[in-house]
Amino acid sequence: MTVASNRLPRALWALMVGNFVIGTGVMVVPGTLNDISQSLGVSIPQAGQLITAAAILMGLGAPLFASLVAGWDRRRLLTISLIWYGVLLLACALAPNYASLMPLRVLAVIAPAIFTPQAAASVGLLVGPAMRGRAITFIFLGWSLASVLGMPLSAWISSELNWRWAFGLVALTSFLSGAWVWREMPDGIKPAALSREAWGRTLGSAPLMTAVAVTLLFSFGQFTLFSYFAPYFAQTLGAGGGLLSLIFLWFGVFGLAGNVAVTRSIDRIGAPRAVLITLGAIVLSLLLWPLGRYGVWAQAFVLIPWALGCFSCNSAQQARLVQISPELAPATVALNTSALYGGQALGAALGGVMIAQGGMMNLHQVGLAVMLVAMAVSLWAAWLQKRSCAAR
Repeated sequence: MTVASNRLPRALWALMVGNFVIGTGVMVVPGTLNDISQSLGVSIPQAGQLITAAAILMGLGAPLFASLVAGWDRRRLLTISLIWYGVLLLACALAPNYASLMPLRVLAVIAPAIFTPQAAASVGLLVGPAMRGRAITFIFLGWSLASVLGMPLSAWISSELNWRWAFGLVALTSFLSGAWVWREMPDGIKPAALSREAWGRTLGSAPLMTAVAVTLLFSFGQFTLFSYFAPYFAQTLGAGGGLLSLIFLWFGVFGLAGNVAVTRSIDRIGAPRAVLITLGAIVLSLLLWPLGRYGVWAQAFVLIPWALGCFSCNSAQQARLVQISPELAPATVALNTSALYGGQALGAALGGVMIAQGGMMNLHQVGLAVMLVAMAVSLWAAWLQKRSCAAR
């Protein structure tokens, strides 16, 4: 079932908002990390393990669930995943201690492991090929909106009330989003099942797997520092809850602008070039990062290029993979999601180790080195894609 129209189907709006809720739920821990640490009496690196553990589950779960849910109608699957998210986030909000919060958090992120890749894989059945790149980047605007509204709001609620209220608010929006997806998604949306042959073709494709490696690397590079924005800005700028919320809001506004720009231009400039531009923007911020210690405004301007590239890079990567091989989209989108969360786990884990050893001020150096490798691998992936197209 493909909807042929120049206008985006209403279902894509519901999927975009669903990604907003999913993204807010994923980023609620970085936004409330200081309060979780103080409230539950654990160190910052230990609180950061909530990010690492959740990212490991999301990374391993995305391709696994892609196979397990292959025959499900996506209207039902996506709705159920949002309801699951709401129930488990509510349970997290009521967790009495860190020991109970950890497993509840891990169970909660089963929803992102399912919703984000399966929403993207459904796009090919909702729009025609000419609009596919725009449609995919559009539904990933939800992640940018999560950084504009969800993450700053979570940080502000955490500072004014506590982190439990922030988790509870995300739970409520998850229930509402599930109802919207149920209303707008048509019945009968079932991307092709992932056969063993399809997985073999995916894993055996050098252009596809090299492109997936780019996602792993840029996620790793970013989350080495991004996971610990809250304690970092508290240490360098003395940022309390109010200022921290404004910093996250500033980052999110430019993150949204970057994703909108990529959405409008990706079909014209091509996904590989869009990925390279967004990676270069993040590298620029990390090069200039030490200047941010001179004050709030200096830090704000240093953050702009990173924000412009942060979420738009993943949107461009998703479009890139679908354009390389539309018929393998369910597999490649799942693997890309796995790489995204796997990179988050690696970055958060390494950042936590460095902080425990007093290396918080050096996090950006590691991130920069990994991002430069990501740019090199992206260029290689683009070359492999061209060679593959020429050989056909």
